[in-house]
Amino acid sequence: MDTKIREAVAADCTRILELINELAIYERAPEEVTVTLEHFIDAGFGESPVWKAYVAEVDNIIVGFALYYTRYSTWKGCRLYLEDFIITEEYRGKGIGKILFEKVIETTKNGNYSGMVWQVLDWNEPAINFYNKYKAHLEEGWLNASFSKEQIKGF
Repeated sequence: MDTKIREAVAADCTRILELINELAIYERAPEEVTVTLEHFIDAGFGESPVWKAYVAEVDNIIVGFALYYTRYSTWKGCRLYLEDFIITEEYRGKGIGKILFEKVIETTKNGNYSGMVWQVLDWNEPAINFYNKYKAHLEEGWLNASFSKEQIKGF
């Protein structure tokens, strides 16, 4: 199995969006993915890109990705935020996720970051077990808050 990790390019966005939808189904929220392919491409590769990603390829087929961006913490400074990290189900357990995750860690280490942060659902035991192998600090006591575009329009 020939595994390659590389930076994502605009041509990868269709496949990355397919994997985002796979992740949303796994996380029991497929209806939450509302981004269009056009917006997704523009947000990553347009005039003012806001995200970067690595893709994992096996025999030239994208089987996973890690999408990240810089998050600013008033307490900690610039931190790499890992937004999404997935290996398609068929390729899990083959060490590809480890290689991909460690590439993101390397980016954090070599960049101007004070650390790396991400979220994991409290019921996602396979992911929690994976992160525990790295001795990641899993916080308790924080609740996610958000407004939808529709809610913002109502103010």
